[in-house]
This record gives sequence, structure tokens and C-alpha cells, in this order.
Amino acid sequence: MRKKTTILLVTGLLFALNGCAELKDAGRTIGHTTRDVTKSIGHASRDAAKSVKKEYDKGEWSE
Repeated sequence: MRKKTTILLVTGLLFALNGCAELKDAGRTIGHTTRDVTKSIGHASRDAAKSVKKEYDKGEWSE
């Protein structure tokens, strides 16, 4: 009876560790994707602001 309990416990522990590894990998993937998308949005916003400033400095919008 004790041997069955030990085997069941070890098997359950291995399944739990495998599940944790998969969750960690999924979290990393989500985190990196979020970082990359945020960086892209930030760079696009920066480039748009620079473009508007460049056009404004040309005097096209002056009064």
C-alpha cells in the first residue's frame, strides 16, 4: 500500500512540474509579445510626432 502511494505521489509531482513549465512558457510568450507590440506602437507614435514637427517647422501651418 505504501509503495502505491509513493508511486502515485511521484507521478502527480511530475505532472505538476510539467504543467508549471508549460504555464511559465506561455507566460513568457505572452509577455514578449506584449513587449514587442508596445514597442512598435511607441516607435510609430514617436515617428508620427517627429513627422508632424518637421512639417510644422517648415512653416506650412504658420498663421
